[in-house]
Amino acid sequence: MTTSEAAQQKEAVPEPGAGDAVAAPAVEPMTPTAEATADRTVFLLAHTGRPAAIRSAELVVQGLLRSGIGVRVLAAEAADLPLPPAVERVDADRDVLNGCELLVVLGGDGTLLRGAEFARVSGVPMLGVNLGRVGFLAEAERDDLDKVVDRVVTRQYEVEERMTIDVLVRNDGHIVHTDWALNEASVEKAARERLLEVVTEVDNRPVSRFGGDGVVCATPTGSTAYAFSAGGPVVWPEVEALLMVPISAHALFAKPLVTSPKSVLAVEVQPQTPHGVLWCDGRRTVELPAGARVEVRRGAVPVRLARLHHASFTDRLVAKFALPVAGWRGAPH
Repeated sequence: MTTSEAAQQKEAVPEPGAGDAVAAPAVEPMTPTAEATADRTVFLLAHTGRPAAIRSAELVVQGLLRSGIGVRVLAAEAADLPLPPAVERVDADRDVLNGCELLVVLGGDGTLLRGAEFARVSGVPMLGVNLGRVGFLAEAERDDLDKVVDRVVTRQYEVEERMTIDVLVRNDGHIVHTDWALNEASVEKAARERLLEVVTEVDNRPVSRFGGDGVVCATPTGSTAYAFSAGGPVVWPEVEALLMVPISAHALFAKPLVTSPKSVLAVEVQPQTPHGVLWCDGRRTVELPAGARVEVRRGAVPVRLARLHHASFTDRLVAKFALPVAGWRGAPH
């Protein structure tokens, strides 16, 4: 998903604020259960501008209510969805997922990133159903709705934690903005006709100065998003690393870098260049005056994703990008 596509998403979201540190990433195993569904609640988030999402939301709500599981939605979206009176309607705030065991998101990449904002601030796992084009964050497709409902009802899903990044902006030595991202933080030029002059840094040491369209600092999860479009490498999610990928750099050395997850990446906007902009996950933006410094480090709080399948990331990569694998024979047995 490009930044321009994601920027079209304008839905209300909770404040991104910082969170407390958490334990090392872990995976909770699938455990089939016939446990009673009393007092269970699932939060549903949908892209109400998509007819497919509205119909899918109706099917999911019906399936969950039939199984005795409560459903909660945003009051601002309720009018656009065919919902029975039993569905709980709430206003968007930081506590909107309190008491929910799962966040089910129906939509494309932009809606899934919107859901990630709710998931991170609450710690509730997110289960994405892709109604868009690629949907690397999604676990299921539209045709899998019956399976999604069944797995939710029986709690047959895994929960994995995805690394995030924390983002800090300094100007004249003062911290002027903090943010976070699941996919990437991108420093970009604001004026189409001018290059953005930057100096990149890793662990307090300068790496390179160049002019270009900007720089993407990404997580492994974000390696298949904007960083991929900018020519960066695909990094498997279980690899803990940070990525720095120049965007259309006019330089002899402006290669993608993969660093330690303990590294601190920085991009300094040069004083003589026009101002730039910082985008976090293509959704939240702030202007960067000339001379601003953007620092990126491993996030203190991960995003938890619910998984229905044990398929490897390699299989997901091949399926999502429709990669040609005809002629593959595999290792001899």
